[in-house]
Amino acid sequence: MDTAQSDITKLGEIVKGTPIPPKLQEEVLTRLDQLGELTQSPTFLPEFDRIRKYIDWITTLPWNGRTQDNLDLVNARTVLDKNHFGLSEIKERILEYISVMKLKKEKGEEKEIFRAPILCFVGLVGTGKTTIASSIAESLGRKFFRIPFGGMGDSFDLRGQSRMHAESEPGKIIKALRTVGSRNPVILLDEIDRVTDQGRASIMGVLIELLDPEQNHNFTDHYIDYPFDLSEVLFIATANNTTAISTAVLDRLEPISMPSYSDMEKITIGERYVLPRAIKVAGIPEGALQIDENVWPNIVRPLGYDAGIRTLERTIDGIVRKVARMIVEKKGTSFKITPTNIKEFLPQ
Repeated sequence: MDTAQSDITKLGEIVKGTPIPPKLQEEVLTRLDQLGELTQSPTFLPEFDRIRKYIDWITTLPWNGRTQDNLDLVNARTVLDKNHFGLSEIKERILEYISVMKLKKEKGEEKEIFRAPILCFVGLVGTGKTTIASSIAESLGRKFFRIPFGGMGDSFDLRGQSRMHAESEPGKIIKALRTVGSRNPVILLDEIDRVTDQGRASIMGVLIELLDPEQNHNFTDHYIDYPFDLSEVLFIATANNTTAISTAVLDRLEPISMPSYSDMEKITIGERYVLPRAIKVAGIPEGALQIDENVWPNIVRPLGYDAGIRTLERTIDGIVRKVARMIVEKKGTSFKITPTNIKEFLPQ
């Protein structure tokens, strides 16, 4: 019994020593006092484990923690150009969005920033929807977290389950905040059109709450059971198309079409971005792999047309792996891929 009371006291000290909302702190301390009266009850251990897990969650959430925004347009342009070729209209739209944030902050109206429509990048697989969202976070100096919606079948995945259920836990929104340790991250709601038919209505309902500034300042996860202010979170959404997204959710989004890449754009992306990154990741020495300009059309279209760059990335990765193996097997120290030997390197 002394050990049990000691454990309860330690939990109380943790709660008192953590900057959580005063009302929540008061509620948890009251529950701990009530738990202290059950130390000889057979229900004590399950209840103790339940409240210990709950305290672990609420004391590790970023109730007040945030990162400092970098609203410098030159820096934002540099980051976007470094990570993405072309997409000039989309980059201009992002710079406009950051400009509004900067003006609002200078006027002391930060709370109004997120009343602008949420950006939603719409396009085929491989057109850069996810990576440009990550670049926005990088340009702002914010933490980034991606929540995949593909196959999601229940709103509980987003909002969590009540602690009354066995093995309950918070939803993906609260988990994201805990992971990044910041209350103002960029959270990507990825492929919101790909939820299951059975869960679509309930999930769209939660999305409305997340994206609506009139509601998201008071978001309540079923597990945490206490409001968390999401008004400083910058939500970005992606979708392959908008037909499966409810009208109410679309009303809170600003769809931006991600164009398909032309062959010439893919060649430039392959040369400037994909190949150097793949070579670095594989540990191949600088200058050890060169690709003849006449070979790039074969690399861009090994199997036919592809709107995005996923096939391009897989093809280049396959070429780089083969070269890495040849270097390890002492078959050479440098390689140049030409029209005459390209078939030896292309993945089959």
